[in-house]
Amino acid sequence: MADAFREEWGRITAALIHQTGDWDLAEECAQDAFTQALRRWPRDGVPNRPGAWLMTVARNGAIDRLRRGSTYRAKVEELAVMAARETGTGDPEPGADDSGVPDERLRLIFTCCHPALGMEARVALTLRTLTGLSTAEIARAFLVPEATMAKRLVRAKQKIANARIPYRVPQASALPERVPGVLAVLYLVFNEGYSASTGDDLIRRDLCDLAVALTQVLAELLPAEPEAKGLLALMLFHRARQAARVNDRGDLVTLEDQDRTRWDRAQIGIARRYLEEALAGQRPGQYQVQAAIAGCHAAAPTARATDWARIARLYQHLADMTGSPVVELNRAVAVAMADGPAAGLALLQRLEASGALAGYYLLPATRADFLRRLGRNSAAASAYEEALALVGTGPERRFLHARLAEVGEGGLALLSNVTVDSPQPTLAGAVKPGLAPSVGEDSTVSPVRNFQIWAPVRALSAYKWLSSAPK
Repeated sequence: MADAFREEWGRITAALIHQTGDWDLAEECAQDAFTQALRRWPRDGVPNRPGAWLMTVARNGAIDRLRRGSTYRAKVEELAVMAARETGTGDPEPGADDSGVPDERLRLIFTCCHPALGMEARVALTLRTLTGLSTAEIARAFLVPEATMAKRLVRAKQKIANARIPYRVPQASALPERVPGVLAVLYLVFNEGYSASTGDDLIRRDLCDLAVALTQVLAELLPAEPEAKGLLALMLFHRARQAARVNDRGDLVTLEDQDRTRWDRAQIGIARRYLEEALAGQRPGQYQVQAAIAGCHAAAPTARATDWARIARLYQHLADMTGSPVVELNRAVAVAMADGPAAGLALLQRLEASGALAGYYLLPATRADFLRRLGRNSAAASAYEEALALVGTGPERRFLHARLAEVGEGGLALLSNVTVDSPQPTLAGAVKPGLAPSVGEDSTVSPVRNFQIWAPVRALSAYKWLSSAPK
C-alpha cells in the first residue's frame, strides 16, 4: 500500500484535477480510493494493476459526487473520455503534446506555478496535491504554524477558482518563465525526502526518487536551462550518500563518520557531469553553486581532506545571490570548520540577532556545537536542550540527545564537527530540512522565510566563483 501511495497519488490527483477542475474533489476522491484499498486488498488480494484499480475507484467516486452538481453531465463525459483513453479505446487528447511536457505530474506542477499565485502558494499547493504531504508537514517545511498553512492552501485554491486559472500547460515557448517556480518545487520535494520534517525515519526515499525523476524530465525538456541541470546534479550528489547517512538502527551518522565506501560513486560521476554541463552555460545560479558545494564534499576522500575554505567561499557567493539566512547559517559552519569555532560563533551571533531563523532547530544546534568545541560545556548543554525542543524527527532527536550527554559528562567530544548529512534546511531548509545542513555540511541550501532565496540575483560572473568549484 505504501508503494502504491508513493507511485500513484500524484498521478491520480493530477488526472482528476485535469478532468474535474476541482482540487478538493480530486484530493478527497484519491484519499477515498486509498482508504478502500486498505479495507479491500487484504481481503481480496492486491489487483494486478494497483494504479488502474485506484484510478477507477477515484474516478467513480468523483462521478458519484458530481451527480449532485449542476455540471454533472459535462464533467462525467470528460471522465468517461479519460477512462477510454487510459484503456486505449478513445482518441488522443487534442493538442495533448503541444507543450512538450511528457509527464502528467509535471503538468500539475506547471499549473500550480501559475504567475497569478504567490511563490509560497505555488510550492505549498504543489506539494499537497502532487506528493500527498500533509498540511502539517508542509507547514513545518515553511516554518509556519499548521493553521497558517491550511489557510494559505485554501486561499490558493480559491484564487484558482475565482480567477478561473485553467488547468493547462503553457506552450513550449512560454515554459522558461515558469521554470524558477518549478525548480523550487522539485528542490523542496527532494529536501523533504532527504531530511524528513517529522517521523521516525530521517529519509523518505520515495520523495527523493520522485524529485529526481521529475527533474530529469525537466532537464531533458529544457536542455538550454543550466539551473535544471544544476539542480539535478545537486540531488544526485546528495542521493549518492543516502546509504551511509543512517546506521542499522536508523540513527543519524554524521558526515565525518560516514563510511565513504558506501557512497554511490557512479551516481556522483553522473552528478559531476551534469554540473559541468550546467557550468558550461556560463549562467550561474543558486542550484549550480549548491551543487558545487555538494561536489566539494563528494570529492574529499576523507572528512579531514574536505576543502572547507573553498566551501566557505562558495557559501559567500551563494549568500550574495540569495540573501538567505539559511545560507548564512551554513556559511558560519563552513567558516568554523576552516578557521575555528570562535570565527563561526561570531557569524552565528550576528545571525541570531537578526531573528531571521527564530524557531529553527539547527540554529541552536549549531551554536551548541560551536560552544562544545570551545569547551564551554554548560552553555553548549543549554543550546542542545533548546534544539531538542524544536527538532522534529527521531534520528535527529537521538543525535542531539547523544551530544547533550557528551557535554553533560564533561564534554567528551567524540566527533570533531556538527556536520550532518542533510541538504539544507528545508522546505528545504529554512524553508526546511532538518539537521539539514547539518548545517554546514553539505547543505543543499534552501530558501527561508518568505522564500528570500528567490530574491533578484545580483549580476555575478560565472568565473567569479567557478574557480572555487570542485574540479
